[in-house]
Amino acid sequence: MSAVRPLRATGTSPAADPAFRAPAARSGRPARGRRNRWLPPQHGAWAMLLLPYVAAVGVTGPRWLHLPVLGVGLAGYLFSYYALLAVKTGRADRVRPQLLVYGGATALLGVPVLLARPAVLGYVPLYAVLFAVNAGHARRRRERALLNDLASVAQSLLMVFVVATVAEVPPAELVGVAAAVGAYLAGTVLYVKTMIRERGSAGYRWASLAYHLVALAVAVVAGWGPAVAGVFALLLLRAGVLPGRRLTPVRVGLIEMVGTLLVLAAVVTRWA
Repeated sequence: MSAVRPLRATGTSPAADPAFRAPAARSGRPARGRRNRWLPPQHGAWAMLLLPYVAAVGVTGPRWLHLPVLGVGLAGYLFSYYALLAVKTGRADRVRPQLLVYGGATALLGVPVLLARPAVLGYVPLYAVLFAVNAGHARRRRERALLNDLASVAQSLLMVFVVATVAEVPPAELVGVAAAVGAYLAGTVLYVKTMIRERGSAGYRWASLAYHLVALAVAVVAGWGPAVAGVFALLLLRAGVLPGRRLTPVRVGLIEMVGTLLVLAAVVTRWA
């Protein structure tokens, strides 16, 4: 799973990335940079990773294999974050310990899944193509580009079908789940840009508003149910009212946490 864009900017130069900061010397407190050498400072990424997984498990019902699948998703994200950092900076030696630990964990957790459900190998080429998009943007130092963000959303959505395959549920039965969750996550990409990086862009604001209006219309026409449509109406309202207000990244993130939980509840209610 590739790195997903955060709700808070973390700096664009290698020196600014916490993974490359030297630990604080002669200090009695744990260095923040030391923690971030092993945990990416991408707080919004975790919700983007977990929402498709939890929604799919809620619809298919839990299986024991879903636990190692979750481990693969989390470890794979951590591995990809540091792999993309290596691509961006050309300094793989700086993150070699993280690559070894998280790459090893991904492979180890993936063994029981592959042995029990070899069909999940069919998703590997899709992950590879989307990761290549991320790598290309990282090399050009354009990680915040909209296409790169959407590629990360697409990677997170593949987890819906992986969960279905592991549960031996036809993936086609979860297309609606993936579509609803994907509509929310893609809208969040646009909305968060209007609140932080593109706060002063009228173009982004109108694009976000138009997107959320179309998403609401799709939810109604596609028959996703009144609960899902109601949540998308609320998302449209927040996309129209909140941009322009000076909310801190923390408050923006808290609002999105509420949105994530509402989408999860509505999707599981509709398709379970």
